[in-house]
Amino acid sequence: MNRSLNRILLIQLGDIGDVVLTLPAVKALRENYPQARIVVCVRDKAREIMEDCPWVSCVMAVESACRRPMESAAHQLRWFMALRRNCFDLAIDLRTGTRGAIMARLSGAPIRIGRFAEDGRLWRNRMFTTLVQPENELMQYAAEHNLNILSPLHLNIADRCPQVVIPAHRRAVALALWSREHIPSDKPTIAFHPFSLWKYKEWRMDACARVVDAIQLHYGAVVVITGAPDERGRAEQLVALCQTRPVNLAGKTSIGELAAVLSLCRGVIGVDTAALHLAAAAGIPTLGIFGPSSQACWAPRGDRHKVISSAMSCVPCRQKGCQNSEISRCLDTLTFDDIQEKLRQFMIDQVHISM
Repeated sequence: MNRSLNRILLIQLGDIGDVVLTLPAVKALRENYPQARIVVCVRDKAREIMEDCPWVSCVMAVESACRRPMESAAHQLRWFMALRRNCFDLAIDLRTGTRGAIMARLSGAPIRIGRFAEDGRLWRNRMFTTLVQPENELMQYAAEHNLNILSPLHLNIADRCPQVVIPAHRRAVALALWSREHIPSDKPTIAFHPFSLWKYKEWRMDACARVVDAIQLHYGAVVVITGAPDERGRAEQLVALCQTRPVNLAGKTSIGELAAVLSLCRGVIGVDTAALHLAAAAGIPTLGIFGPSSQACWAPRGDRHKVISSAMSCVPCRQKGCQNSEISRCLDTLTFDDIQEKLRQFMIDQVHISM
């Protein structure tokens, strides 16, 4: 593969967690092509992650705003014209969807690398000049899945785990939020993120409340509840279930600011969601509560990151709940008593707080 590539387009149209797990691929491209203009295309909700990434030259966000048909057509035309003006040498699509394939083809890049799609034989796979079909990814960390697609470039890859760099202005916003919410600076803070875009990954509210109370009553730490704006109401419901009074920060940060908030904490506890990946990428110990999704693929790597899951033999089933029902018995039957010892070990060994 040509080593003199000067203009590179990387397309990642997944959810926020997927974008965080793309950071090792971005860093590898920057380290191997230090002079290249690297443009990353993501969905608008993940834009700040790549805007804050020091290895990215430019971010092109795909908006989800609803428009009238004529307005939408005009917007799409302007967007693709702007994309085309970059005169890319290389386009890489990390997923198997059709939208990213169209973007890669319309970018005008003469070299286009994509993931082989079993259902893309009719036309989607033909959008690329090189297709990659990795094997045995079921037991491989998801960040590696993205690096697999870069294999035709034969890159030297130094770091395979995500790293986020918190810009000064994001940290300033997080510190100002700390002050407004009167979060004491003389106590350790633990972030708890109980929400996911996918409800089948979420744990029961009553069990979450017991975790919050245990941390605040037995370990003398302050718990902050984090979440998206549309999760603030449910965060308030969680606070109401608690005997103690955690700080509800749900909906008070953008995704870039959330990374800064998590970086101020001693530890982060949460379900399988983007917050867990962000915290790990910021160097903060995590305790992940996993249900049907695979720990092998999605749990943060390293000794500082621990996982809690049910002992049911079907875990992980890798489905969207039991028989894709959106209901996960492995999480619904998991109790606070089941996880109490692992919580204690996490607080003592990783967060360095004892009772």
